[in-house]
Amino acid sequence: MTLEIIGAGFGRTGTNSLRLALEKLGFGPCHHMFEVRDNPEQLPAWEAAARGENVDWDAMFQGYRSQVDWPGAAYWRQLAAHYPEAKVILSVRDPDAWFDSVQATVGPFMTVMRGKHPNDHMNAISEMCADFIARDIFDNRLDDRAHATGVFASHVDEVRDTIPADRLLVYETGSGWEPLCAFLGVPAPEEPYPNTNSSKEFRAQQGITT
Repeated sequence: MTLEIIGAGFGRTGTNSLRLALEKLGFGPCHHMFEVRDNPEQLPAWEAAARGENVDWDAMFQGYRSQVDWPGAAYWRQLAAHYPEAKVILSVRDPDAWFDSVQATVGPFMTVMRGKHPNDHMNAISEMCADFIARDIFDNRLDDRAHATGVFASHVDEVRDTIPADRLLVYETGSGWEPLCAFLGVPAPEEPYPNTNSSKEFRAQQGITT
């Protein structure tokens, strides 16, 4: 099994709903940050990637047919080169709405909750995310709206400019089944498109109260 779909969109762009949708369409299992959360044995390899070390992508994604969300999305360029036949989905949303969602969820997860999570594994994930997201992607300015939304917009442009149009779907959060299924060449299910992992749900799961 090899990756058939690479998710290049930042976290908090509907990635968990997209994960569930891809699995419903037969492209699962789909890798998401939740996989690192639920499988502690995965963390050392992702920590090594965050340190800039060489990684074995085939080993990292063994058993997965698709990938969305961080940490994988941070390495979209490497994955697109390593899996040249894989399609790329860039999940996007309004930058200001994305920023507000980040400030309510993954921002506190990496800052005010840092070192205060209920177990060592979650604290280690928080440290890793603080390194490769807050530091490397956002230059430790994730709480600066103008800077963070600028990085978001630049990322969207970079993916669009890098991935050939026939290999790329720019998927607006909330677009439902139609564009996704047309891109993947599969019929749309009759059931509603998944809608999960809202900011409220994320905060409740992580115990964020601030």
